[in-house]
Amino acid sequence: MALNHALEFEKPLVELERQIDELQRMSDERGLDAGAELKALEQKLVARRQEIYKGLTPMQRVMVARHPRRPYTLDYLSSIFTDFIELHGDRLFRDDPAIVGGWARLGGKSVMVIGHQKGRDTKENLKRNFGMPHPEGYRKALRLMQLAARFEAPIITLIDTPGAYPGLGAEERGQSEALARNILEMSALPTPIISVVIGEGGSGGALALGVADRILMFENSVYSVISPEGCAAILWKDATQRERAAEALKLTADDLLRLGLVDEVIAEPLGGAHHDPDAAGESLREALLKHLRELTKLRGERLVRKRHEKFAAMGAYTEA
Repeated sequence: MALNHALEFEKPLVELERQIDELQRMSDERGLDAGAELKALEQKLVARRQEIYKGLTPMQRVMVARHPRRPYTLDYLSSIFTDFIELHGDRLFRDDPAIVGGWARLGGKSVMVIGHQKGRDTKENLKRNFGMPHPEGYRKALRLMQLAARFEAPIITLIDTPGAYPGLGAEERGQSEALARNILEMSALPTPIISVVIGEGGSGGALALGVADRILMFENSVYSVISPEGCAAILWKDATQRERAAEALKLTADDLLRLGLVDEVIAEPLGGAHHDPDAAGESLREALLKHLRELTKLRGERLVRKRHEKFAAMGAYTEA
């Protein structure tokens, strides 16, 4: 865990890792047997990490979901899928790098994978627009989903965005219509759809890839109508109230599973997906294969009807 990528609550772990590295270096240089001391420090590190991650607040989970080393869509495409062929463009304006998608194989089966993509550094984030798609990105996603439905291939969407881009150009080119169109069309596609929140699921920009037969979330991902900072700024005119807002939004995976809005929480390796991306990928692969086996038994109208019933059953209301 590099110090410059450590979250505030992870600083005690960084110090322990520094001590382990220093002891290992001294042991190698001087030929000392520090096995017992190293083992003790490593056990202490594991116990401290368990203690910290067991008691994360909702806002701390938001920070883990935004971690700059957390695996993104392209990371999972290279680790658990094979034969990925990226498809580009919306046939109307341009290609949007904030959304990537194309054909791939999972467990030997052809699937269409579509997901938000953030950048690792400033240059790549500018290219990917920090994972905030323009309308042409959502139109590209819809075009690929319709292509998959034509071949009766399952669709997998990986959600990781602060939200759709709210800039002037995006609004001029029909951002809100693009989001609404995706939500409408996804509700009626006669092919299995699985959506996974792999990091940050923000507002309509996430929902436009999230109308699915099964909705999964990683343990430290978040999914909400607005960011905690935005919510705090609106409700209390004070963005520093983000902890209070995060608690009120019920945006964690456990909250949403309890409310019946998601179908499964995918466990992450101790310390978060960024601590062991390969283990996180394997957990994702197993969950996807399990749900695909169940969904491919359903066809056409029955699949769509159950999807409608799923979303109609969300939420509760009372009449005066």
